Amino acid sequence: MNRRSFLKLALSTGAVVLVGSYPIFIERNLVQLNRYKIPIPNLPLSFHGFTLAHLTDVHLGALVSPSFVEEIVHRANRLNTDIIVCTGDYVHQRNTIEEIDKVWPVLSKLTARYGVYSVLGNHDHWADTARSLYWLERSGQNIRHQCKPIYKGRERILLGGAGDFWEDELKINEAFSCSDQDDCKILLSHNPDSVDSDFQTPLSLVLSGHTHGGQVVLPFLGARRLPVENKAYSSGLISTPKTPLFISRGIGWSTLPVRFNCYPEIAVLELVNPKLAA
Repeated sequence: MNRRSFLKLALSTGAVVLVGSYPIFIERNLVQLNRYKIPIPNLPLSFHGFTLAHLTDVHLGALVSPSFVEEIVHRANRLNTDIIVCTGDYVHQRNTIEEIDKVWPVLSKLTARYGVYSVLGNHDHWADTARSLYWLERSGQNIRHQCKPIYKGRERILLGGAGDFWEDELKINEAFSCSDQDDCKILLSHNPDSVDSDFQTPLSLVLSGHTHGGQVVLPFLGARRLPVENKAYSSGLISTPKTPLFISRGIGWSTLPVRFNCYPEIAVLELVNPKLAA
């Protein structure tokens, strides 16, 4: 092999290695801050411009260290949003109290003006249901199977939490059992398939994760692997027959530690009343 052939081979090999390593070592670790305006017709006027930082699918464990999660928490706190919401899958492995006990002291540092509200995902149940529920309650963030009002003067919105679609009971109706018909109701539910379940409570918005946006999104083809029954549920704001649905691409990884054309994200949602946004 002459020098020119060797250089061509070396460059080709280097390019292949770089392209192959990019989804694993680069994009997977570049957590974007993405901002979205979410129109809600029945949003009380005093809540126009109300902001939420949405964290989901942290998946502490292999390749997602406690220090990485610490940085995510610090970034979320520095945003100074009105509230922070978390929609599950905080750990990665099954049957592991150790990961749960590592991630929740970090998540408990989240703070926002009107509070931090969280539900569990399927991985949290797979790790250990009892321990995950213990930390959810101890953190003061628990909104599973209940709703909590946020007031501005005499106006309010209601935040409610569903159980995980796969590993728990949703209890959406029960969560909002004390609400009024005209309340602006926002539901946290890890799996977006929840919006297609049998519930009667009218919702103004559902916030979910679980899909990771598909992790690998091919040009013209979209996300090829989505762990949901409704394959229209990938990421972003989606209109459904029952309610608007927002799905965050999340922070960590599932199945394979790769991301391509699907950066992890901290999503900041600004709620707007269309009457004032026009």
